[in-house]
Amino acid sequence: MTTPPVADGAPARPGGRAELLERLALAGRASSVATVMFHTAVAARQGLNASEEKALDLLERSGPLTAGELARQTGLAPASVTGLITRLERKGFARRIPNPDDRRSVLVEVDLERLYARVAPLFGDWVRSLQELYAGYTDEQLEVILHFLTEAARRQQEATARLTDDRD
Repeated sequence: MTTPPVADGAPARPGGRAELLERLALAGRASSVATVMFHTAVAARQGLNASEEKALDLLERSGPLTAGELARQTGLAPASVTGLITRLERKGFARRIPNPDDRRSVLVEVDLERLYARVAPLFGDWVRSLQELYAGYTDEQLEVILHFLTEAARRQQEATARLTDDRD
């Protein structure tokens, strides 16, 4: 895959914005590869695939969700989410429970005890490494990084939803 052209179409000049944007695009791609490979390795240790492991992360952070809510938050197609929930249940990481707010639906909840015992320890080294990295930045710099990561994630979720839209 080639690097897409710089947004303003200007040729890269040493130290200029075009070069910076190109380096940012490459760093983003490298980060994406590292993230996918890390989560694939974590998932494989538990007999999961990367989508299953990330769905557990989302459920752990959000609390129980309906299948529809999980589909909206992941950007995955509803049919894909149904299969994902079934696999997580079969592997003992999640369960369907009655929705106390709507008798016609069910919620998906994570088995937190199993998740914390089996998956969380795999993140210890990575979390310590990030804490060391954070220590090198000011609060203001961390705010900028937080904004960028939050906005990039939102835009990527939207792109995922467009790719998995059932109308296509």
